[in-house]
Amino acid sequence: MGLRDDLRARLDGFEARRIPLRPGTRAAAVAIVVAPVADGGRGIWLTRRPSDMRRHAAQFALPGGRLDDGETTHDAALRELEEEMGIHLGPDSVLGDLDDYATRSGFVISPTVVWCDDEVTLRPNPAEVERVFLIDLDELATAAPIFETIPESDRPVMSLPLIGRRIHAPTAAVIYQFARVALHGDPVRVADYDQPVFAWR
Repeated sequence: MGLRDDLRARLDGFEARRIPLRPGTRAAAVAIVVAPVADGGRGIWLTRRPSDMRRHAAQFALPGGRLDDGETTHDAALRELEEEMGIHLGPDSVLGDLDDYATRSGFVISPTVVWCDDEVTLRPNPAEVERVFLIDLDELATAAPIFETIPESDRPVMSLPLIGRRIHAPTAAVIYQFARVALHGDPVRVADYDQPVFAWR
């Protein structure tokens, strides 16, 4: 089997956990896009949000956002990918799902893993994306999480050292689970990893 079939098989064998919405929480979706790298490999896209955004300014993020009325999480992930990155992928590009992650800022994020067949020209929306990074799957597969304790939480705060930076939860938690589940077949759970205080608002 090729990589696409391997990823789909591992995700098919993983039972993604859903978190029910509570009063005051909102549903959101993100896309983890497995895209070609110039050298023939594969990676996933990661964005940095503009520094002048009202919420979560200058933070690292996966393409995504709130669900519109009547949307599925897959619909929302693909729509947000097109709105933020200028990339249109259809429903047949979806490989599978990962666990929901509840953020401190009131969202329940549902991650969708998506396959992009060919190299594409990105057209980032400057209102939502300041810069796009591509994390090679080889780097992601070997990234070791860092856990810290903070006085504000009884849960470990998680980050991942990637692309010469520290990527924090929730984004770090989602892509770490992708690495363990889809690349290694290891059904880890990440819902109990917390975010740094700067990401709570």
